[in-house]
Amino acid sequence: MDQRLIGRSGLSVSRLGLGTMTWGRDTDAEEAAGQLAAFAEAGGTLIDTADVYCAGDSERLVGRLLAESVPRSEMVLATKTVLTPTGPRPRDASRRHLLAALDASLERLRTDHVDLWQLHGWDDFVPIEETLAAVDAAVSSGRVLYAGVADYTGWQLAHAAAWQRAVPGRTPLVAAQAEYSLLAREPEQDLIPAAAHAGAGLLAWSPLGRGVLTGKYRTGIPADSRAATPHFAEFVRPYLDDERCRRIVESVTTAADGLGVSPLAVALSWVRDRPGVAAAIVGARTAAQLRGVLQAEDLTLPREIREALDDVSSD
Repeated sequence: MDQRLIGRSGLSVSRLGLGTMTWGRDTDAEEAAGQLAAFAEAGGTLIDTADVYCAGDSERLVGRLLAESVPRSEMVLATKTVLTPTGPRPRDASRRHLLAALDASLERLRTDHVDLWQLHGWDDFVPIEETLAAVDAAVSSGRVLYAGVADYTGWQLAHAAAWQRAVPGRTPLVAAQAEYSLLAREPEQDLIPAAAHAGAGLLAWSPLGRGVLTGKYRTGIPADSRAATPHFAEFVRPYLDDERCRRIVESVTTAADGLGVSPLAVALSWVRDRPGVAAAIVGARTAAQLRGVLQAEDLTLPREIREALDDVSSD
């Protein structure tokens, strides 16, 4: 698998990342081990998790598997913190919370450092200078090597990145993670330009449109799909009840039929090769599903098909 530098940093990652949001709940330890093995065998290096995924069980499972199977040194380990779904407020980007959360993540991950630490959302109630000072402290202590953000708007990223650049020695923000797919092109409006200006690479989550771009929902909701689960049904539903989304899915399917590949391969290739994208983060319920995703790695869309998909999804 090809490796790319994230933004203007020296951190290289595989252009497909392994998402672990369901590890420890929908994806059990055996399936997770199979996914990690398949990912590593394909040359994948970027593993993405967060302290809130499955109430910390995702980090625990990632840490256990890195200790028992794939060497930690061969993987680029990324995690996130800020969200506090069980706390008194939904987000906490205070120095107190961030550094305590980092220590807890390191314990669950069974490591002394993470390669990429991401601020998982903007906190309106904490001055950004306090938040970023905590990032600097984490990096200077060696517990974090690179820093980034997730689910920031363009202006939030620009503001935070400019603050860090204002004084030599502060930690640059090298990554910006956001939902990006043929169904969700909003990052192109301000986030991707802001990231390019700041020297940050985009990490695209849900590049398959929450699974809808695979085409599996064209005739209904499969019983084994995420849309059939109580905790993901509302997450997927907006893309199932929208005429624009249905039109895009049909266009992706038509392109796939013409190329003799899967709709998944077409949708993933489109995102992976968009300007500014460092990696597309894919999540799978089973190892078999992930192997199907990894098979799409070799596809590069012809210019005519890419432009047609651009047109049908741009409105």
